[in-house]
Amino acid sequence: MSKQETEYDVLVVGTGASGMSAAVTAAYEGLKVLVVDKASLYGGTTARSGGWLWIPNTKLAKAQGINEPAGAARAYLEHEATTHFDPARVDAFLENGPKAIDFFTSKTCVQFEMPPVFPDYHAEAPGGQPGGRSMVTAPFDARELGDRVKKLAPPVPELTVFGMMLGSGKELWHFLRAFKSFESFWYVAKRFGGHLLDVVRHGRGMTLTNGNALAGRLAKAGMDLNVSVWLDSPVKKLIVENDVVVGATVVHEGAPIEVRVRKGVVLACGGFPYDIERRKQLFPHAPTGHEHFTPSPALNTGDGLRLGESVGGWVDPTIPNAAAWCPTSVTKRADGSEGVMPHFIDRAKPGVIAVTPRGHRFTNEALSYHDFIQDLVKACAGLNEVTCWLICDHKHLREYGLGAVAPFPLPIGKYLRSGYLKRGQTLQELAKSIGVSYVALQEEVQSFNRDAASGKDSKFSKGSTAYNRFQGDSLVSPNPCMAPIQQGPFYAIKVVVGEIGTFAGLATNEHCQVLTQDRQPIPGLYAVGNDAASIMGGNYPGAGITLGPALTFGYVVGQTLAKQPALSSISAIQAPQRQHARAA
Repeated sequence: MSKQETEYDVLVVGTGASGMSAAVTAAYEGLKVLVVDKASLYGGTTARSGGWLWIPNTKLAKAQGINEPAGAARAYLEHEATTHFDPARVDAFLENGPKAIDFFTSKTCVQFEMPPVFPDYHAEAPGGQPGGRSMVTAPFDARELGDRVKKLAPPVPELTVFGMMLGSGKELWHFLRAFKSFESFWYVAKRFGGHLLDVVRHGRGMTLTNGNALAGRLAKAGMDLNVSVWLDSPVKKLIVENDVVVGATVVHEGAPIEVRVRKGVVLACGGFPYDIERRKQLFPHAPTGHEHFTPSPALNTGDGLRLGESVGGWVDPTIPNAAAWCPTSVTKRADGSEGVMPHFIDRAKPGVIAVTPRGHRFTNEALSYHDFIQDLVKACAGLNEVTCWLICDHKHLREYGLGAVAPFPLPIGKYLRSGYLKRGQTLQELAKSIGVSYVALQEEVQSFNRDAASGKDSKFSKGSTAYNRFQGDSLVSPNPCMAPIQQGPFYAIKVVVGEIGTFAGLATNEHCQVLTQDRQPIPGLYAVGNDAASIMGGNYPGAGITLGPALTFGYVVGQTLAKQPALSSISAIQAPQRQHARAA
């Protein structure tokens, strides 16, 4: 079959937040935009995420009376990124982040909610803040998508209740207290009733929250601006003429099509969570590339990075942490497939400790997921596997749940039968069941219980920071992250290393242009989201440090493409320069 050709101003590869942000911004500026994705559903990692964005100094924060000291956010990012602090890109993010939020909230259906208190993960560090930087996508009525809702990627099943997505903050608070107050019970009953009615009428829940809401809202914004979207359409190669990227070969409906662009190609393929070879190179805990688990889409295999490298781009292998690490547990679904459950907040709840295979605590369990895994890797040095066990008692499990196990009144039997949840009538029985030293485990539990009475964790200071306390239970005192582990039976869940997105990506400048190893921009080629190296330098400063820059730099790309001259004029300039260089 002969190749077909088509032409657009912009080609975006990927339908996650960064790609759709670029597409929506460019389309709003009057450009003709095509978005392609090799998946059969749109939304990418964004649709599976929590939907939080970290962006300092927005009008949303100022409306709540939160005004940051000048330079605080920059100082914080410089502290966090350490050796990989990139002043030009950080400044571009801090300048354009508030502009991006203003654009989306005033010109599109993309809306956000900001809790007044959601601390930075290291709020006590220079420039850190106790709130005002992390926002979450507002819930969205999926019926606004029409038939396109059928192609929206679903959330991670383990993060839903009977398929219902739970919003962060107030909604989650009500669900955890459904049998403690009539107000919460009534809220949950109405929410369940509405969800079940939607399932009967539409085959799925129509109230989208978290990352699913962000993916849905961006899709609706794209629809409103006539952005074209091709699914099941992988990009095979970039088209380069006179050292300028002028398009890409896309397989669409079984046929290769040369998509020519007048302005540029934007790579937004979601990084490399399922690229086994790159895992081997960049994940110290995964020497074969397989000792790793991720809830990211299985089709995120590093296509964007390879496309960029094929035309001279490069991935910096020296970043301290190549991904946003997250403790995860592996479940068995009804169909026999494996599910990956991220442990975001359960570790901070009172009455939970984490122990290594030797039976010892190794860190403050209420640390951010990224920090927790770094400590786990160090604690497991010399062992055959990087893993730990989360330990709690019966009272805790039924009140808060743990991992994929929901709190009362939902049953726990299937998790016990599958082996996901381990149980022992006594600590000694539990220790034998999970293969750790009973003496060590008993010592840790007794020490933790003594400290819980005073509220001061003498070993690892659990509950000592603003972020710790925010994720604990404010109704528990004197420490919202500590309560004794003493009411049998006792339970354990095995935790392994995972991530919620990769950090190592293509080197780019403040305009998101992909750079060669000598830091020269490749004309016509841009990278955003997890295809670009994280501006956080391999650290995780706060909730939403992936989606915040994703939305921001997507906006930057859209604005940049709208203002720059056509690639044909750039190519015309490049050609004689190239010939002159050869002659010399």
